[in-house]
Amino acid sequence: MTLTQRQTDTVVGMFGALGRLASRHPWYVIAAWIVFAVIVVLSSPGLKATTDQSDFLPRHYESIRAAELQQKAFPEQRQPAALIVFSREDGGKLTDADNAEVGQIVDSLDGELGQAFSGIQAIPQSGNGKVLIAAIGLNDKESTGYDQTAFDAVVDLRDDLTSATKGTDLTYGVTGSAAAGYDSQEASKNAEAIVSLATVLLIVILLSIIFRSVLITLMPLVVVALSAAVANGLIAWANKIFDLKIDNSVEIILVVVLFGIGTDYILFFLFRYRERLREGEETRGAVAHALERAGEAIASAGGAVIVSFMALILSSLGIFKAIGPALAIAVAVTLVAALTLVPALSTVLRGALFWPSKKWREEPKAARFSMVGRRLGAHPGRYALVSGGLMAVLAIFAFQFTPTFDLSSSGVPKTAESSKALVTLQNGGYSAGATDPTLVYLHSTNGQPLGPDAMAEFGTALSAAPGVANVAAPTPSADGETALYSVTLTSEPSSDTALANVKGPIRDAAHEAAPEGTEALVGGTTSIFVDFQAAMNRDYSVVFPVAAIVIMLILALLLRSLVAPLYLMASVGLGFGATLGATVIVFQLIKGDSGLIFILPIYMYLFVVALGTDYNILMIARLREEARSGLSSRDAAAEALKHAGPTIAAAGVILAGTFASLMLAGNSLLVTLGFAISFGIFVAAFVMAMFFTPALTALIGHAAWWPGHGDEDKREPEPATIGAGTGHEG
Repeated sequence: MTLTQRQTDTVVGMFGALGRLASRHPWYVIAAWIVFAVIVVLSSPGLKATTDQSDFLPRHYESIRAAELQQKAFPEQRQPAALIVFSREDGGKLTDADNAEVGQIVDSLDGELGQAFSGIQAIPQSGNGKVLIAAIGLNDKESTGYDQTAFDAVVDLRDDLTSATKGTDLTYGVTGSAAAGYDSQEASKNAEAIVSLATVLLIVILLSIIFRSVLITLMPLVVVALSAAVANGLIAWANKIFDLKIDNSVEIILVVVLFGIGTDYILFFLFRYRERLREGEETRGAVAHALERAGEAIASAGGAVIVSFMALILSSLGIFKAIGPALAIAVAVTLVAALTLVPALSTVLRGALFWPSKKWREEPKAARFSMVGRRLGAHPGRYALVSGGLMAVLAIFAFQFTPTFDLSSSGVPKTAESSKALVTLQNGGYSAGATDPTLVYLHSTNGQPLGPDAMAEFGTALSAAPGVANVAAPTPSADGETALYSVTLTSEPSSDTALANVKGPIRDAAHEAAPEGTEALVGGTTSIFVDFQAAMNRDYSVVFPVAAIVIMLILALLLRSLVAPLYLMASVGLGFGATLGATVIVFQLIKGDSGLIFILPIYMYLFVVALGTDYNILMIARLREEARSGLSSRDAAAEALKHAGPTIAAAGVILAGTFASLMLAGNSLLVTLGFAISFGIFVAAFVMAMFFTPALTALIGHAAWWPGHGDEDKREPEPATIGAGTGHEG
């Protein structure tokens, strides 16, 4: 017996033992899950999200250094949290009576602001006279401006304004950072409900078609619901212990990941289990044997996903440092459930699991997959060329990818009040940047107070920078060592134009104009987004290679080969390029968008590479199994496609469909993300795993398994395992 063979037998035996445990003591396994879930849920500190992008940046970035200087030099300074935009209902110019009415409303609100707000002030009318605005400061001792306290204050403010403007000719809109954050949160809540409902309906419909069984249709819902409760609790604990933060979109993605991956792993097991029952084995033996044969592929697939997500801890951004462990925890919980809870439930339900179907015991001929498998085995070169060529053509368009950093349009719907108020403000002749000024600080580094001439010259230099609408008079600190300049941009603060101006000419002008013995720091929301962009570019060069190397190591351990992981990862990379290219075609070339949100590639890479590898693992594991039974490389590819094809097809449709439900979320980020990931999974399942991988393996032949040569084991399988496969069509 070779070392490779002994290693394989040890791993298979481990999953066989786990299968026997779950099948012999199913009620203990189920009870343990329920008790553990109750403990985690009751003790969990609760999962909280943030929309403050500064929470995600390391302290060495300029925008964060500016924020720290503001806390030290201007502790009483109130950062604008909300902006009320008043206008006439008929769209005309405001009259003197209207202006007086606005003044009365502002005075009446002064003592009624929420806990997160501090002070309200009407700003003198400018522009074309159609708009009057009032700025509300942030009480930073009570709120960050992006927490629930601020969001509650936004709700109360809007209610008060509705009452105050009733019976007048005025209308209002509340925008600004706190209002936009609240609108983003509400959009995420609505999106989560829509996505969850669509995902559940899709899974129910597809499983009903595949198995024609009520209980199998309900099983993923029960298992995933229990897994989600445990995962959310564990994620909340991890966030609290390690001070991690997640943004609103993560909770939506968690729903899709749990349902999609959970259903996939359940399918991997059920196809094997049903196959054993069809061969006449009793329930407990069938459960144990199904997990023995499918467990390694399920665990390897889950491991690849987990380590890919965990690679995000190397990110410099808090958002990815948190989402990586969060998704890894969710997948780990789902994986353990698939290996323990699902076999236990299958044992308890016995034959009733397939009710009311009466044909589940009949072995289908799998004619379509058998036919395709024979053709692929006979002509692997053609299949490799066509499938690889298709992905290569799409990948060419990936080079036209244009990143956009306009997070506001991707996170807040255009129908939200903060978005409409911004449009009203711009129609009134105000600069779009008036909603959230950029804050520039001139700070003495030698301990000497700043002179009035130096402050004036610095302000003049800032005013001349491209992208600056105006610069307010400087506000000196109490010790005179720091001056604050409120800079209104010509563009909306989170737009691509504003980011480009702050990153280039505005920061350059500030740094160059700082007199000797001083330093200039550019802060505010736009500056935060600029640093966010720089951090992302750094992460691309670190996270991508690490995730790829770790996945290759898992594949090498699973297959006991150094050759197969190389071309498997090459095919996955080609699939990633094809997915990005297809997304560029749909959204940039056909839809006409100026670009795609800049964080899209890293999300795509993680989901398409990690989840797409699942199907490659399932197919290559079956290929190795068939090769070890004594088949030639071409015959092994034909048999692998015949047996594993139906499982991959069913799992691919379900997982792609669940991610496609993100397109119903309503904001451009999730729409683009939903299309890209669902298309990538479709390519991974129906092009890469179904054709490209088996075709390449058939062409490479015996060398694919070097140095382990897993195809050298020519032992005849035990009678009970003859025909055992990943799954047959049915």
